[in-house]
Amino acid sequence: MHKRPIIGITMGDPAGIGAEISIKALSDTAIYENCRPIIIGDAMCMQKAAEILQKDIKIHTVQSVADAKFTYGTIDVYDMQLVDITRHIYGKVDKMCGEAAFQYVAKGISLAMQGDIDATVTNAISKEAINLAGHHFSGHTEIYAYYTKTNRYTMMLAYEDLRVVHVSTHISLREACERVKKDRVLEVIRIADAACKAIGIANPKIGVAGLNPHCGENGMFGKEEIEEIQPAIDAAMMEGICIPEKKPTPPDSIFPKALGGWYDIVVAMYHDQGHIPLKVKGFVYNKALQKWDAVSGINVTLGIPIIRVSVDHGTGFDLAGSGQASELSLVNSINYAIRLAINNKQEEKSNGKTIHDCR
Repeated sequence: MHKRPIIGITMGDPAGIGAEISIKALSDTAIYENCRPIIIGDAMCMQKAAEILQKDIKIHTVQSVADAKFTYGTIDVYDMQLVDITRHIYGKVDKMCGEAAFQYVAKGISLAMQGDIDATVTNAISKEAINLAGHHFSGHTEIYAYYTKTNRYTMMLAYEDLRVVHVSTHISLREACERVKKDRVLEVIRIADAACKAIGIANPKIGVAGLNPHCGENGMFGKEEIEEIQPAIDAAMMEGICIPEKKPTPPDSIFPKALGGWYDIVVAMYHDQGHIPLKVKGFVYNKALQKWDAVSGINVTLGIPIIRVSVDHGTGFDLAGSGQASELSLVNSINYAIRLAINNKQEEKSNGKTIHDCR
């Protein structure tokens, strides 16, 4: 690993804010001091965004990572040439843009799998647009899983020291409840433990949320905690994984505890259980000015053989082309990718662990 890892940043949907926030993020000298960034997208779209932002930045087109300059003031773009700039319109779902966004992601995965880049960071795509283009995936996570041939994976959301992983994500709530099974919960606990170690936390403290109100109240409101979640916790602790409370924690109290430092990461049982508290913290709307002061937080795909960190917001079609979109989530994502790349461990040393006192 070079001192400054190479970070491949996919441009996202060309009709969205990805190009604009990429230019804003790469206008910070600190990014270049800590990594070597390269945009995977369309150079013409990046140039158009630079003009909107009135940024005096040079766009350097390359067809190989080896040709990148990695110099502040010049943005290297792995130019895919997939967008007809004469047909390019901000803020609309478009088949051409969906195809381009999908191919940027596929190329980023390929470059990472080949070892040409050390980590990938993804700007937002439109699920509707990529499906319109004929690529039937529900999001980035599923694309990465497919092209890396990974069956066991999950997403982690993070905002500052608040981290959450999910037992299930993009499925109905009814199906999510049915997926709360011992083996899957144990699998996600293991992934959470490994993720924290990958960013330098030596002995992570893990909180495991219950599924039902009050964790089922001893079976009165549901038995998943008794029959599935507790057995997973017991098995994880036998492997040496630190779960301080040794039992499921009620979902309505686990996140205040996490914010108070009780845990390094929380295992949530379904999508909204984990997403809502992260976005309450990271997304700040200014009522007086009627604008977002902050759209922070990142999304990491865990369990795949390459590093993928993403912004935790959508395409921003309503802001695209205005120059007003915040780059904060992208900056956070790049910094997280740098941290993961530097601390990347090729093999998890999970065998032969002893049980730790994690009180």
